[in-house]
Amino acid sequence: MSSGETQRVWAPGAATGVGSMPGVDAGEAAAVVFGELPGFPHLPELPARGVGADLIGRAAALLVDLAVEVVPSGYRVTARPGRDHRRAVDLLRWDVDAVTEAAEHTRPPVVKTQVAGPWTLAAGTELPRGHRVLTDPGALRDFTDSLVEGLSAHVTELADRTGARVVVQLDEPSLPAVLAGALPTPSGYGTVAAVPEPQARELLGTVIEAARAATGCPVAVHCCDRLPPVGLLHGAGADAISLDATLLGGAPGTLLDEVGEAWDAGVTFLLGLVPSVAPERRPELRELARPAFDLVDRLGFARSMLAERAVPTPTCGLAGTTGEWVRRALSLARDLGKAFVEPVEGW
Repeated sequence: MSSGETQRVWAPGAATGVGSMPGVDAGEAAAVVFGELPGFPHLPELPARGVGADLIGRAAALLVDLAVEVVPSGYRVTARPGRDHRRAVDLLRWDVDAVTEAAEHTRPPVVKTQVAGPWTLAAGTELPRGHRVLTDPGALRDFTDSLVEGLSAHVTELADRTGARVVVQLDEPSLPAVLAGALPTPSGYGTVAAVPEPQARELLGTVIEAARAATGCPVAVHCCDRLPPVGLLHGAGADAISLDATLLGGAPGTLLDEVGEAWDAGVTFLLGLVPSVAPERRPELRELARPAFDLVDRLGFARSMLAERAVPTPTCGLAGTTGEWVRRALSLARDLGKAFVEPVEGW
């Protein structure tokens, strides 16, 4: 099943979050997310808890028959699970428990979970000698297979525990650097060779297909880079693409062409519209919606398309903001979704 063909499982006008939240209380974070985003909540990530709670550690917690430890330069493959790996597993387990409790009160139809995509995971994890996993084809294959197996078990558990359908979001913040050959080598004096786009697309597509098979739901890929590789994500089979829509105002024509082609093919866009940190002045809803309206206007699509094929989100994760703005940001995203379905007069 190719991108655009998987049936949408969230209602028109739904909004969601990107993933991360501030603080260290999993129960509180889940209550906020499920309270503010009842139609399309997500499994909160709390990186402020430290080792094991960040993007790479969280993905490592899903790995099957592979383990990591923390060294001064970051996460490194180790022979057997130690304290760092067990901590990551425990943190994820506690988060699922918190979401299970929150879901009992709200009964959402769908829940989103986020995990580092294969290229970001392989870029952020070292082999025993210090080289990145992505530099070793065999290790890259093993990590991808392990991630797929662990992710399948995770979404099955999440569906059983919440009673909701599960959407997987693959986070690929490192993918642009992987494609550009911009990642430093262990010595710091050189860079890792760029990964050819066909290879990057094929591996990402393998994980997307596996996640879709495990859930029967659309699979999203998130990249909030200024120039996200939308064409590659679409070509890899992503059913939904998550990006920072506020950065598209000055986007080059090639990127807009890729966005237009994906949208025309049926891909949904999770549009980052609400600031991820509190702005100096309280934004108006119309102001926040402007980048979405400008985008569809530039692409030549009807604004009514936003109701069916756009999901408003914060511009990126909310880990760096305050608890007060978190609630406000998620509430604004929800209000934007409603406005897409029932446009305010004069917009």
